[in-house]
Amino acid sequence: MASSLDLEAYFDRIQWRGPSSPTHATLAGLLDAHMAHIPFENIDVLLGRPVTLDLEGLQAKLIHAWRGGYCFEHATLFGAVLEALGFEPVRHAARVIVFRPRSEAPRTHMFLSVTVDNARYVVDPGFGPFASRLPLPLDGTGLPADHPTHRMAREGDSWVLRATRDGAELPAWVSTLEAENPIDFEVANHFTATHPESPFVNWIIASAVTPDGRVNIMNRDVTHLRAGAATTARLPDRTALRALLAEHFGFDLPEVETLRVPGIPDWV
Repeated sequence: MASSLDLEAYFDRIQWRGPSSPTHATLAGLLDAHMAHIPFENIDVLLGRPVTLDLEGLQAKLIHAWRGGYCFEHATLFGAVLEALGFEPVRHAARVIVFRPRSEAPRTHMFLSVTVDNARYVVDPGFGPFASRLPLPLDGTGLPADHPTHRMAREGDSWVLRATRDGAELPAWVSTLEAENPIDFEVANHFTATHPESPFVNWIIASAVTPDGRVNIMNRDVTHLRAGAATTARLPDRTALRALLAEHFGFDLPEVETLRVPGIPDWV
């Protein structure tokens, strides 16, 4: 997969001019730069477009078209980048339990683990506003060290990503950390992009890093995070959504002005 990757174009996309040797510093720097420049968004699903996981298609969308994507797209592209640099990432699936109990949560999240200097880290570039921008060690250590926002916790045979939101720690996803095959993600991606009860089929879900924080979109609700403070606004219409995506997400799609969102029934 990594053989057809245009690394220079990827580095330009994420504005990376740092090292490329397979070290922890490179891993951490690339993860932060990737998440800072490639947003999380599900607009193609709502437009009825197929979400493909082949490397050529991912590069065309996330790199050359300056679009974002969701977990399968981010993790597949980032995994290919890491392999091209000499890392050995392992692909995993998780049950997202932020909004539902694990017994009702399908394994529809994709993330990676990477071993560097005999230590294993979770790397999760496609988890939107709940993601850590740092590789998380599988030893329970919270990061950042001075004010932890994320940590990996062992619970029986599983690992749980615990994230801090609004001052409280919550379970975000749970995984056995077993290695998965590409076909597993093709199946999960198909469910996520097409099943009538998938959140991505029904809601606008988008998040982008901004120079002073982050902007999150959940249907018509927009939250701007700046210096730890949150301000909220409500999108009046799809024209405002298109302008917001152009300003903070880096792409302009005229089709957004006719977007049908089942979770917003008054946008007819």
